[in-house]
Amino acid sequence: MKWNRFTIATTTQAEDLIGEMLSELGIEGIEIEDNVPLSKEDTMAMFVDILPELPPDEGKAKISFYLEPEEDIEVILKKVKEGLEELKDFVEIGEGTITESETEDKDWINNWKQFFKPFTVDDILIKPTWEKIPEKDKDKILVEIDPGTAFGTGLHETTQLCIKQLKKYVKSDTKVLDIGTGSGILSIVALKLGAQEAIGTDLDPNAISAAEENRIANQIEEEKFSVYIGNVIEEEELVERIGERSYDIVTANILADIIIPLQKIIPRFLKAGGIFISSGILDTKEEAVKEAIEKNPDLEIIETTYQGEWVSITTVKR
Repeated sequence: MKWNRFTIATTTQAEDLIGEMLSELGIEGIEIEDNVPLSKEDTMAMFVDILPELPPDEGKAKISFYLEPEEDIEVILKKVKEGLEELKDFVEIGEGTITESETEDKDWINNWKQFFKPFTVDDILIKPTWEKIPEKDKDKILVEIDPGTAFGTGLHETTQLCIKQLKKYVKSDTKVLDIGTGSGILSIVALKLGAQEAIGTDLDPNAISAAEENRIANQIEEEKFSVYIGNVIEEEELVERIGERSYDIVTANILADIIIPLQKIIPRFLKAGGIFISSGILDTKEEAVKEAIEKNPDLEIIETTYQGEWVSITTVKR
């Protein structure tokens, strides 16, 4: 199905008011393009270590909306233009012009699946739930993953670095805390390796459903894996809920700018001699993370591993 796409050339100052105006006209789902720098809070909530460089913010923006062919496009566009005229009395809307183009309807939520194929990390086979087990890998430890809209297929170098470290440290009585669990892949790998229990935390509510579906797909008992939504750095109630000095291993495959403040509270979760496996660190930020950890009297760096441009730092609680 093809959609008609209409793009308004405007200003960042007018973005919110134009969005409200379109919503009042019954137009659902808009796309905003601008070069406004992300706030510190927005950056902290994202699963990337380095954001793409944007051109300077000149206060310009584009707002796109989509109409189906059978809609009365002429009438709707007339109302949008009238709405833009009215807004000129309250805010600088810039050009206020509307350009039209055509776009094809695609299943963006699921199209990525064609690129997610079974792969191995040492003797662990990680495969999408919708793919068959390759004949040559039938003797490997099987982990089935459907991340849904949560983070974590296992394909990324940072996840693979964590998996390799888990293989070194997980024992039959290990209890794991996985901060930023996403799809739950690290927790599930730990349980498949024989860990006794895994607890995950995440900022993304989608992690609850994704991790639960993956728990079921991997036939893991409900009592062995659970996920909580929240920020362990800021929410004391969450820290108390998941338990202090309870874990043999804590994993955090997030990003350097979060690991730096996070490492301060990691000793609260670990038993004496417990292991903290961190990843999501670009090599350009390795020294900054190490410097922060080295100032923590309760943690000692015992190993640094690399894959591509990514780094994993493993520490032990003194």
